[in-house]
Amino acid sequence: MNRILLASAFLLVSISAAFADEIPSALPTPAVSPVPAAISLAPKAPAPKLVEPHLHIARSNIAGHARIALTFDACMGQADERILSTLVRERIPATIFVTARWLKRNPAALAVFVQNPDLFELENHGENHIPAVDTPMLIYGIASAGSPQAVRQEVEGGAAAMVAAGIPAPHWFRGSTAKYDLSAIGEIRAMGYRIAGYSVNGDGGSLLGAVITEKRIASAKDGDVVISHINQPTHAAGEGVAKALVDLKAKGTQFVRLEDVEDTGDDKTTE
Repeated sequence: MNRILLASAFLLVSISAAFADEIPSALPTPAVSPVPAAISLAPKAPAPKLVEPHLHIARSNIAGHARIALTFDACMGQADERILSTLVRERIPATIFVTARWLKRNPAALAVFVQNPDLFELENHGENHIPAVDTPMLIYGIASAGSPQAVRQEVEGGAAAMVAAGIPAPHWFRGSTAKYDLSAIGEIRAMGYRIAGYSVNGDGGSLLGAVITEKRIASAKDGDVVISHINQPTHAAGEGVAKALVDLKAKGTQFVRLEDVEDTGDDKTTE
């Protein structure tokens, strides 16, 4: 019986296969909506080109008296008193880029800045420390503004917070991560801001150790713009920053704020 059943099944499969081979010529193939080529083959939009602009100031061209602009980002967190007290004690001028978030948390440090207008120039670091990139993406794990409207809000929100805190309206802007796409640079420039790049990364985002931070800042040459952070009092980098400032002053370095000297930035950030 089993042999008969197996033989019947084999015969049925063979007939079905033979019939299937005839389907293309005997019956139309059921219609299947093809995926439009534009959808299936269209490449993803390329990520925008990001730039991290350089900035230099006019040199002193005086041997032994290099001219350097110190710039500090106050992103979030607390004021680093090691750096702030050194700047005040040594009478070293600097440009401080503050966010609205930092201003809310550090009224005492803000008072020190305001009480020393000969030392400190306060400029715009944004409202919420969001990268000024008008396409959605992550930069060092931080979500970008993502649209021209959001870039504008980041810039305008930071400026509004500064004015509300009694600070003169800013003229410079530096975005979170110091990276931008070219279209955002154009948008920010159209708002009337110069964009602050740098030429020496002093503390690696405040993540470097004290010794290497000191060496980096101490290596600054005539015409350099140094970027460091003044909002991480628990990081070792702050110790290196303070030490480097004293070392540079002892060498006869001329410290200036961005508002005090002519400058040149690439990627059309200051043109």
